[in-house]
Amino acid sequence: MIKKLKLTLDILNICIDLLQRNNFKNMNMKTKLLVFCAIFFITTSTIFSQKKDDPKGLISQKVSIKKYHDRDELDLMNKGELLNLYIERIEVIVKILPNIAFTNKPGVTIKSLGIPDTKDHRKALEENIEAASDYFDNTIEFQTKILPYSDKTNLIAAILFYEQTLKSLHTYNEFNQY
Repeated sequence: MIKKLKLTLDILNICIDLLQRNNFKNMNMKTKLLVFCAIFFITTSTIFSQKKDDPKGLISQKVSIKKYHDRDELDLMNKGELLNLYIERIEVIVKILPNIAFTNKPGVTIKSLGIPDTKDHRKALEENIEAASDYFDNTIEFQTKILPYSDKTNLIAAILFYEQTLKSLHTYNEFNQY
């Protein structure tokens, strides 16, 4: 991102330099401004346009558990903190567990798994990522309305259960040996 901004500033400086040269002195200010804006927007949009062929990971690198807790720690937390932990764990479960047949590591792409990197496969992966995000968003919308009414001990039990499930992802490879 910083490289793109630096490149944009370099292009901006080149545009200003070109407009200040003698061959543009005969142009009126409106025309100079128009040429400058056109060059600037074209180069900026080209630089910041997202490449469609960039490989996407099956598991997002943004989804993770920051810390695992024990019952004593959770007992000391208020319900709002517990709700945030619960939601964080649901996100990991929704976005990671369905893909463990492929990998349990973030950043792994279909190409790195040996799956042909075709337009259909990229589209299927993109649709899967979008469906998981939509499901997570809908689940969280429901949870934020209903979970505040749940019993604190049930919420703690659910968090501990989810954490135990997620900890098992670290030992997944033990089950995946021939």
